[in-house]
Amino acid sequence: MNEIASQDTSLTAVKRAMGNREIAEGPARTAVLERRYEAPIKDVWDAITTPDRVNRFFLPVSGDLRAGGSYAFEGQASGKILVCDPPHLLRLEWTPPGDRGYSDQVEVRLTPDGPDATWLVLEHASVADVFRNDPDTGCYGVGTGWEGPLHYLGEYLRGVLPDRPSTEWYTFDEAEELRLANHRGREWAKIEAQHAGGADNG
Repeated sequence: MNEIASQDTSLTAVKRAMGNREIAEGPARTAVLERRYEAPIKDVWDAITTPDRVNRFFLPVSGDLRAGGSYAFEGQASGKILVCDPPHLLRLEWTPPGDRGYSDQVEVRLTPDGPDATWLVLEHASVADVFRNDPDTGCYGVGTGWEGPLHYLGEYLRGVLPDRPSTEWYTFDEAEELRLANHRGREWAKIEAQHAGGADNG
């Protein structure tokens, strides 16, 4: 257990779904990702809420990190922390850089699976069309975008990532990321078609 696993190992580990729910901006669509991690719920919660640990598998984060406070992921998104209920629920406004005039909402829910494993559900809700996946045109939605961070969270929890910020060890490989995006995008396109056809209206 001393090497970072290829992201291909996570392609079948993610359960994908789409749904609908109401957020502050109005009726929203959602992309839902579910994964099981071999780690206690308190460890998973600590990993996704402690800045020095988040920085190991995702991005640098700063702010007043408490319910009612605000956060900012470097170069990615910022917003208010709407709910922080350890170790089960974290809900955030999610506003990418630039003035779009609206915010998405990201919610992470944790459920223990015995003493040493945890189910994580990440739900990204938006009133905007940020879910479309079309590998033919290189268009990928938010569901596709979340799969990489959830993979690296798993590798971090396994203890195989370098003990330093991800900006120091992660190397962007455009061809490899495009290959992964194409695969993930095709899976999400199937989910989107099912949802549009009424197969998933949860």
